[in-house]
Amino acid sequence: MTHTFRVWAPDAHQVDVDVRGSRYALVRDDWGWWTAGVADAGPGDDYQFIVDGGDALPDPRSSFQPGGVHGPSRLIDHGAYVWNDAGWRGFALRDAVIYELHTGTFTQAGTFDGVVERLDHLVTLGVNAIELMPVGEFAGVRGWGYDGVDLFAPHHAYGGPEALKRLVDACHARGVAVVIDVVYNHVGPEGNYLGMFGPYFTKRYATPWGDAMNYDGPDSDEVRAFVIDNALMWLRDYHCDGLRLDAVHEIVDTSATHILEEVVTRVEALRDEVGRELWVIAESDLNDPRLVRDRVLGGYGVSAQWSDNFHHAVHALLTGESNGYYADFGSPNDVCTALRQGFVYTGQYSHFRRRRFGRPVGELPLHRFLGYAQNHDQVGNRAAGDRLCQVVSAGRARIAAALALLAPFVPLLFQGEEWAASTPFQYFTDFGDRALQQAVSAGRRHEFRDFGWAPEAVPDPTALETFTRSRLLWEEVSRREHAAMLDWYRALIALRKATPRLRESLPAEVRAWHDEDRSLLFYENAGLFMVCNLGNAPADIGEAAGSQLVLSSAPLGDHAGVWRCPPDAVAVWSRQDG
Repeated sequence: MTHTFRVWAPDAHQVDVDVRGSRYALVRDDWGWWTAGVADAGPGDDYQFIVDGGDALPDPRSSFQPGGVHGPSRLIDHGAYVWNDAGWRGFALRDAVIYELHTGTFTQAGTFDGVVERLDHLVTLGVNAIELMPVGEFAGVRGWGYDGVDLFAPHHAYGGPEALKRLVDACHARGVAVVIDVVYNHVGPEGNYLGMFGPYFTKRYATPWGDAMNYDGPDSDEVRAFVIDNALMWLRDYHCDGLRLDAVHEIVDTSATHILEEVVTRVEALRDEVGRELWVIAESDLNDPRLVRDRVLGGYGVSAQWSDNFHHAVHALLTGESNGYYADFGSPNDVCTALRQGFVYTGQYSHFRRRRFGRPVGELPLHRFLGYAQNHDQVGNRAAGDRLCQVVSAGRARIAAALALLAPFVPLLFQGEEWAASTPFQYFTDFGDRALQQAVSAGRRHEFRDFGWAPEAVPDPTALETFTRSRLLWEEVSRREHAAMLDWYRALIALRKATPRLRESLPAEVRAWHDEDRSLLFYENAGLFMVCNLGNAPADIGEAAGSQLVLSSAPLGDHAGVWRCPPDAVAVWSRQDG
């Protein structure tokens, strides 16, 4: 058996590969690719590349880094795994209820196999898709994953490639899709050896986290191929159902075909080849519907994008917080606007940004947006990583859940949200470089300046206890107050699934308005009529007379056909007569 080793290093004069302690010279072609066949090399063998006589380095396309980011790469055979999901075809994204989780803190085990052990909880909840925060190899054994450096290698501390395949297989057996969060705007600081092989990065642009990827400069064709091949690998070799692209607003590409459009086009081709649904979801801070607009209309054709405006509007209204970017939100009308059109800012002036911001979505179906009351950013990027249930009353947390799960968007939950978990989700890292540790800690404290949080309130990201206190405590689920919240989430998801018209909403079909005198927020869509009492006193809801009450977060009074809604409560009626 002979294995062919390949690596792109266009500016190198010599490249060798070390396999099991023996060194072999590679031969360069006209495109900067170096190749060598090594007899008796195969799955299980460790190897490293040596560029121009320098240090031994991991393969930029390494499939497995069992010893971490600085160790050798290991060959694996993707064809060796025996899949059990031959009948899996997936489903349309608009029908998804997505659950975002961090593999390392979702269970005490902190592994892919640990996630498998809790899948039945998610199925019972009503979730039919999980979104894994980035799993590409990053420095150390704990971290959020957004500083990954070996993008093709599932993290060794999570169980590596075989364990990820077992997780995907187990999900599909339960009717659950799997989305992988990928980062194509930058690469992490520790273990980042890409620049020693070729021009993967550019100084023409910058990101808040490091050098920007070279998508449009000299030699960028191979950088684009690197990213596209990575995207396709998760969907093809690991049978994943979708990608969540991190912070695409930090990707600069002046090419005639933007890298995002190319990724989507290639994913669609793979979808047709494998015969199952595949999704591309983008996180964007631009309020630009071009991302999800069809390509024939000048868009990139991304399946859906995150709607931070919806989150910010709901959060600011329910918490009263007005620091940082919440300064642009807080009015009940902001929530109504978000419900009707996804974005709150569609070209008007933003005080936080000090400029006009956004663009109208037009008649885009609202399932092209993801809506959420919590996610890893909006919890983890608070000073103490406190959850919404720790900031507002249980009643207001239930209102947030109802708005997110019955909105016209694809709903996304964050791990533990469904039972009002007591554990925070804080930012943690495990860099080995002491100077880098200090820089990250200082940067984290500085980052929260705009929110007015004191530096001493920010946990040290490098401390082990910052990670351990962020682990979910599954024993909480059965406790009375947590079980009650879980029941509420289950009921909301069940109602969503029983209301298919909700998943097909157009902006013109959604009604949402605010009664300032009574502090009531109304939302009507797909035959459902929701009232949120944001005031301090009970409110009579005469508008619901003749409708069928289907859900309420607190007992309602009924006086001659007029419902009385308590403060900090939400109720939903069915109005099939329109």
